[in-house]
Amino acid sequence: MKCVSIDLDGTLLNSQHEISEENTLALNELQDKGYEIILNTGRAYADIIKIKAIQNMEVSIFCLNGSVLYSKTRELLFETTISITSYKEIFSTLQKLGVWILVYTNYGGFPSTLPPLHHKSNKELCTLFHEYNYDEILNKENLKIYKLIALVQNEQLEKIEEVKRELANKFNIAMASSFPNNVEITSNEAQKGRALLRYQHIMNLSFEEIYAFGDGGNDLAQFEVATTSIAMGNAPINIQQKADLVTKTNDEDGFSYAVRNLLQLIKTQEIKPVI
Repeated sequence: MKCVSIDLDGTLLNSQHEISEENTLALNELQDKGYEIILNTGRAYADIIKIKAIQNMEVSIFCLNGSVLYSKTRELLFETTISITSYKEIFSTLQKLGVWILVYTNYGGFPSTLPPLHHKSNKELCTLFHEYNYDEILNKENLKIYKLIALVQNEQLEKIEEVKRELANKFNIAMASSFPNNVEITSNEAQKGRALLRYQHIMNLSFEEIYAFGDGGNDLAQFEVATTSIAMGNAPINIQQKADLVTKTNDEDGFSYAVRNLLQLIKTQEIKPVI
């Protein structure tokens, strides 16, 4: 069996955070040919299933960089968390560094998840993060912490490396950046590449080929286990350099272009003449 593992933001989704008709058609054709399609994303499940095109797809979904895995029928297959003790220490470190913090839990994301923040101004973001009472999170019953995101303004990118230095080798965590201005922190048992290997074991499958598509630092883990890795044309240069192939941008249907033209997994659509 062959697998196509696809990131969402900046990859399968365009700048309007939608899956284009061309990409949807390519996904359907790949499924018809027997490819295992996996959506492998840093998003939380609730933010994934808000996307209309995905609601009608029967595909496996890996959430939060491999922290939570769902089958095609939306059955929970696996989850891994950050311990509450580690969370408290990590959170304290991030607070001292003066970064914005998102906390992803089994109750949702606090004070938000990442997608709703994309179009907010810096002033709105400052208000959101400075006014939120994080103590409320720890009061929740049977709390599970799946992921934290340290987030900075684009003019403060040096703080991202500072976060990585401060947290390195101190906790059983994995760190990766989905965008240059963030660090996503999960259990070390997460990661997109590990999720692909774990899924094969859980489902008793063996992927003879894995085609991994992505545009961010959190996709490098799936590039490492893929037989063929494909970076988007909008990915940072350092991500493109780690990939086997580079396709067009997410606003140019780069996913569809790759599977049709670069990889030739499905036929290129014929353009019918207008009479």
